[in-house]
Amino acid sequence: MQNIKNIIFDYGNVIFMLDFLKSKQAWQDLGIENADTFYAQKVQDNIFDGFETGDVTAPQFRDYIRGIINNPQLTDEQIDNAWNSLLVGIPEGNHELLLSLRPKYRTFLLSNINTIHYDHIMKYLKEDFGFESNDHLFEKTYYSHLVGKRKPGAAIFEQIMDENNLIPAETLFIDDNPHNTAAAEKLGIQTYLMTAPDSVQALFRG
Repeated sequence: MQNIKNIIFDYGNVIFMLDFLKSKQAWQDLGIENADTFYAQKVQDNIFDGFETGDVTAPQFRDYIRGIINNPQLTDEQIDNAWNSLLVGIPEGNHELLLSLRPKYRTFLLSNINTIHYDHIMKYLKEDFGFESNDHLFEKTYYSHLVGKRKPGAAIFEQIMDENNLIPAETLFIDDNPHNTAAAEKLGIQTYLMTAPDSVQALFRG
């Protein structure tokens, strides 16, 4: 980690574990036939782009799901449960690691997320850890649906760099999606692609 002064963390599959196979099964059970391409790690239906930038609201998202499976009787709860099945949880030690890094680096969170997942995760953090949010773990958090920008768009990276006066060569971005790390690299940001069975704890132990 030579010359690194700043670290930008992705959330899903870096800090908070995801299960795309479980999510695929949940969408199939709901009646979505093309679950492989509806929502996966590297490809997703266009509705998610708008949902992750806040252009699509939760009610609009749910109505879209009802429409594509032609089931107007599907409840909000059924849709939310299927969508939230992706979210597994935070491995023991990840929060402690983040807190230990704060005195050594300027740390930031950058997450492509949406209001349904955000609400679910905030509830999980409160119930399981007693946290009101992630704010104390980072210098600043950036959630795509709140800032109106998402990865791999350059604008969200540029906003973080500009607002916090970060130098790209001194900044490390950790993400599990190669499209996102490639976008950061084009701006001169150093990157680390997180791939299973690798973990953020193993990375900083090394």
